[in-house]
Amino acid sequence: LEGGGRDEVPRRCCQYLGRAVARWREGIHRGVSFAPMPLRLEIKKKLSARSDRVKCVDLHPTEPWVLSALYSGNVYLWDTDTSSLVKSWEVCDLPVRSCKFISRRSQVICASDDMRLRIYNYNTMEKVKEIEAHADYIRYIEIHPSQALVLSSSDDMSIKLWNWEQNWECTFSFEGHSHYVMMTRFNCKDTNTFASASLDRSIKVWGIGAHQPHFSLEGHERGVNCIDYYSGGDKPYLLSGADDKTIKIWDYQTKACIQTLEGHSNNVCSVLFHPRLPVLVSASEDGTVRVWHATTYRAETTLNYGLERAWSIAVAKESNGLAIGYDEGTVLIKLGQDAPVASLDTHTGKLVWANNNDVLSASLKGTFRGIQDGEHVPLAARDMGSCEVYPQTVQHNCNGRFLVVCGDGEYIIYTSQALRNKSYGHALDFAWSAVGTGDYAVRESLSRVKIFKNFKEYKTIKCPIPASEEIFGGSCLAVRGSDCVCFFEWSEGTFLCKIDVLPISVHWNDTQELVILTCSDQAHVLKFDREAVDSALAGGSASLEQGVPTAFEPVHEVSDNIVAGQWVGDCFIYTNAAGRLNYLVGGNSMTICHLDSGPLFMLGYLAKENRIILMDRSRNVVSYGVLLAVLQYQTAVVRKDFDAANALLPAIPETELSSVARFLESQGYKEVALQVSRDSDHKFELALELQQIDTARELLDELQTNNFESTEQHTKWKRLGDLALAACDLRLAVRCAKNAMDMPGLLMLYSAAGDREGMKWLAEASIIQGQMNVAFVAYFILGHVEDCLELLLKLGRVPEAALLARTYLPSQISRTVEVWRQDLQQVSDRAASALADPQTYPNLFPDLEWAFKVEEIFMTNRNKHLPASSYERVKHDLDLDLIALLKQQTRGEVQEVQVVLSMRHVTDLILG
Repeated sequence: LEGGGRDEVPRRCCQYLGRAVARWREGIHRGVSFAPMPLRLEIKKKLSARSDRVKCVDLHPTEPWVLSALYSGNVYLWDTDTSSLVKSWEVCDLPVRSCKFISRRSQVICASDDMRLRIYNYNTMEKVKEIEAHADYIRYIEIHPSQALVLSSSDDMSIKLWNWEQNWECTFSFEGHSHYVMMTRFNCKDTNTFASASLDRSIKVWGIGAHQPHFSLEGHERGVNCIDYYSGGDKPYLLSGADDKTIKIWDYQTKACIQTLEGHSNNVCSVLFHPRLPVLVSASEDGTVRVWHATTYRAETTLNYGLERAWSIAVAKESNGLAIGYDEGTVLIKLGQDAPVASLDTHTGKLVWANNNDVLSASLKGTFRGIQDGEHVPLAARDMGSCEVYPQTVQHNCNGRFLVVCGDGEYIIYTSQALRNKSYGHALDFAWSAVGTGDYAVRESLSRVKIFKNFKEYKTIKCPIPASEEIFGGSCLAVRGSDCVCFFEWSEGTFLCKIDVLPISVHWNDTQELVILTCSDQAHVLKFDREAVDSALAGGSASLEQGVPTAFEPVHEVSDNIVAGQWVGDCFIYTNAAGRLNYLVGGNSMTICHLDSGPLFMLGYLAKENRIILMDRSRNVVSYGVLLAVLQYQTAVVRKDFDAANALLPAIPETELSSVARFLESQGYKEVALQVSRDSDHKFELALELQQIDTARELLDELQTNNFESTEQHTKWKRLGDLALAACDLRLAVRCAKNAMDMPGLLMLYSAAGDREGMKWLAEASIIQGQMNVAFVAYFILGHVEDCLELLLKLGRVPEAALLARTYLPSQISRTVEVWRQDLQQVSDRAASALADPQTYPNLFPDLEWAFKVEEIFMTNRNKHLPASSYERVKHDLDLDLIALLKQQTRGEVQEVQVVLSMRHVTDLILG
């Protein structure tokens, strides 16, 4: 440290120096080696797409898309979620060396060896503009981060500035390099400047309006291919890669090279600083992609996917994805986790998060006034200082007094208010106890898990599994192995139970009675029997092999991919992989809302604010309201504490009562749900299920009073009518059928009840409703055969009308035959002439005169109705031959047949 006395040294430097000396002394005392731990960075391949040589890749800032520029002259757009080709453009027959998203305009810009720039709309695939840009191959395109500007660099040794707001006019040209200009890059901290890399072995820094470069950086032994600016913190760093197989880090303020990285065996084609992780990445023609630590410059890992030379790499600002372009295709890998490194103290409402090595905090108390669900919450962030390790997890302890930061194989425990160092050590994983303030566990290796009490090492537990892969805190210490998870008691590290699942996370509720083990595609809710465990430990009956078999009892199984969550009473609020915010209570999952604004990561629930707190990748905080009174009420119901539930119910607003009613229904308390619900549709469904006919009728009457009619309303009346019919309430069943306009149902009811007036109304109403088949049957049952005939003629059913007249109305045969003949002449004159009219061919209609007499008697007697009680006496009359009977009467063989001859016997018997 330069300067005079101690007072002139910055306070933070003093803190770092003191911590480092203390750790060094303790390490010497323990015999601990302080060799730098490797950066624990999970790397997962998300896309591998074979194609021709890929010269450039780019990532969309918000969509899951990768853009690939091919040497064959095509541009491919890949979807990283589905690993499918979304769109492709045939740009030209020559190589496309660069392509970039212009997301602000929903466009793609391409540069090809025909020396042209082409702009496409990536939604419509329409070519928007084509520009003859340079006199030689175009090597690279750079998009300004905020202005409507684009830089293009070329083998003609020039750089050109284009403005799309001026119809893509070239507004400036920069010349100064003596060889091909391979790449340009805007300075993200000063966007009025940019740097250029050239095969003349130099890097030049320019101003947007300057004809000459501000300065040059020289140090590479061969041509420079690629550059990138450091975007984080206050380091004025510039990264470069060259054909001399090295990567150099420059301080562009002092114009000095501060580090040279060696390791590639061929030309370095692309380099970048990762915007979110403490790494820099390089790609080379040796086929490898190397990941370097951005602070120690240590080579962390080398990636080789066997796709020959690596030409291009790209990242998105708000993503952990890294796209790589190879000779044989495109690869997208995920570096680290997408979730922000943050922790919420639900007791005090204090939020702590990490931005690279910086730790920031903000209080959420009183910040939700006027904030709607899903809106960004304004935060007054406070810088707490920097952490010696790169934070990969941040977590408060059980009472929020302490905060642990884990990363690079180490952990540091700070006080949560001022970020003062409390303890530190080596750890692959860290887990807080839910009981003691300073109690925690660390996993130092695959075979060693230690328990600490009051920040001091207490015990090393003996795991009944070959290797421990992760540990989880809470009421019990959980250690996950390769095929199971083991639980241990905190006080002595006693083995309690082994469960054959592989949890990703473990969450305990406040009473330490329920625990949920979230796995990749499902979750298991268990009940922890504290009394059984304490009794077994006191009696010494906990065996080393079996533990306490009754320690856990399965309660529910949830088929969902839970990402993050928190218990509130016996309700578990969580987010899932499908982008929904749900809560689980009593084994039932209910959706609070859909998170449509992108990936959101749940931090916790603030009971005093009635808000669920979530954070996105950009560390923006959003919240959603969930009333604590509702959660407490549901918890009381699950515990069957109905007195407490009834006391909480008045505190629940009217707007939430319907959701509470649905919860009660799911728990089997349908009568209570009916009383609580304010949703008329839900109340109607409950009333039907409970067979409360009067309640259901009153609900429908209320809707009918409000002049609310719809197809859904008719369906409800029909369902109520079915229930009324099952209860033998015919009066209500008829009313329901009328309101539902259920004409077939009314036909059945009126015929069963012998209601002639109702049948008349039904016939007329059915014609109005267009249900002519019901109208025909109603007229026929009433004996109004002439109305049946007119209905058939009106509908154009002339042949059926003629047959009806031949059977029941012989006096109308001639009329219907004439109508039929006229209708048939439109199709065939021969067929029309074949129809026989009884007036012309009486010989073809035997006993027609007798039929006229029967019809006359029928018309005279059809209004004489027989009671249903006479069925047994007259049922055999249905089989009488009325014409033969009339002939016998004429000959004096039969005396009294007037009543028998009434054809209404048939209909009266049916109606009876």
